[in-house]
Amino acid sequence: MTDFLEQLGDDNLLILTGVIVGLLFGVAAQQSRFCLRAATIEFWHAHLGPKVAVWLLVFSTALVLTQLQFSLGTLSPDSIRQLTGTGSLSGAIVGGLMFGAGMILARGCASRLLVLSATGNMRALTTGLIVTIIAQAAYTGILSPLREWITAWWLISGNVRNLAFYLPNGAPFLVSLLLMAFSILITLRNRLSTKVIGYSLLTGCSIALGWLMTSWHASWSYEIVKIQSVTFTGPSADTLMAVITSPSLPLNFGTGLVPGVFLGSMLASLVTKEFQLEAFTADTGMIRYLIGAPLMGFGGMLAGGCAVGAGVTGGAVLSLTSWTALLFMWLGAGMTDRLIMRTQT
Repeated sequence: MTDFLEQLGDDNLLILTGVIVGLLFGVAAQQSRFCLRAATIEFWHAHLGPKVAVWLLVFSTALVLTQLQFSLGTLSPDSIRQLTGTGSLSGAIVGGLMFGAGMILARGCASRLLVLSATGNMRALTTGLIVTIIAQAAYTGILSPLREWITAWWLISGNVRNLAFYLPNGAPFLVSLLLMAFSILITLRNRLSTKVIGYSLLTGCSIALGWLMTSWHASWSYEIVKIQSVTFTGPSADTLMAVITSPSLPLNFGTGLVPGVFLGSMLASLVTKEFQLEAFTADTGMIRYLIGAPLMGFGGMLAGGCAVGAGVTGGAVLSLTSWTALLFMWLGAGMTDRLIMRTQT
C-alpha cells in the first residue's frame, strides 16, 4: 500500500480523494433532495417538515461523525484552518445574510445548484456559473477590496474560534448525539422513506469522510496536506478559472470534488430516470436568479463558505464563524422569503 501511494503521488491522491467524496455527496444529495433553502422556508413557515428533517439528518450525521473523530484522535483541531486561523465575524454575519437572501431568490444554494445542474436543470447551471464568477471576483478580482474591507470590521483570532473551548470535556460529542436524537424524532414525525433517510445519512457521511481522508493523508505525507472537507464556493471558482486560464487542472481536493459531485448527481438522475432538461420559462422568471446569484457568490466568499462549506462542514468542527454564518444564512433566507411573500400578496 505504501509503495502504491508513493507512486500515485500526493497531488493525484488529493484529487482522487476529492472525486470519491464528491461522488458520494453528489449521489446522496441528489437522491435525498438535501437543500438548505427548502429547509429554511419550511422552518420560517413554522413547519418542521420533511425538508427540515433531511437537513437536520445531514447536519447531525456530519457533526456526530466528525466529533467522533476528534474523540478518537484521528482528527486534530490544531490542524483545521477554521479553528486555528484568524476569522471574521463581520464576514460571517454580512456574508451569511447575503447568501441566505441569494439562495431564496435563486431557488437553491451553491451545492444544490451544482447538484441540479447535473440533472439537466439549465436554470441551475446558468445561476451556478454566475455564482462562481462573482465568487472569483470577490476572492481575487475587482470585488476583493470590498470583501476585505467588510472582513476587517470584526476579526477574531484563531484561539477563540473553536466552540469546544467553551464547553466541558465530552460535551461537544454529547451535544451532537442530542441533535441526532432530535433529528431522528423529526424524521419519524414526518415519516420519511427509508430511501430518503439512507441517502440523508450518506450525505452527512460524505462530510465526515472528507475530514477523515484528508486527515489520514496529512498524517503520513512528507508534503503539507490541507485538511478539509466538502465546500463549493471556493473550489467551484478555482475549477472554473483553471478551465478558462490553464491547459490543465491543478491537482487538489477541490478540483476533484466539484466534478465528482456533478458526475455523482448525473449518474443518480440517469439511473433513476430523473434526468430532464429544464430551462427558464415565463413562470420561473430570470431576474430573481440574476439577483440571487451575485448575492450568493459574494456572500459565500465573505462568509468563508457556502451553506455546506461553512454551514455543515465548518459547523461539524464547531467553528464559531461557521455557526455564525449558518445562523445568519437562516435569518437572511427567512427575511427574504417573507419579503417575497408580501410583494406577491
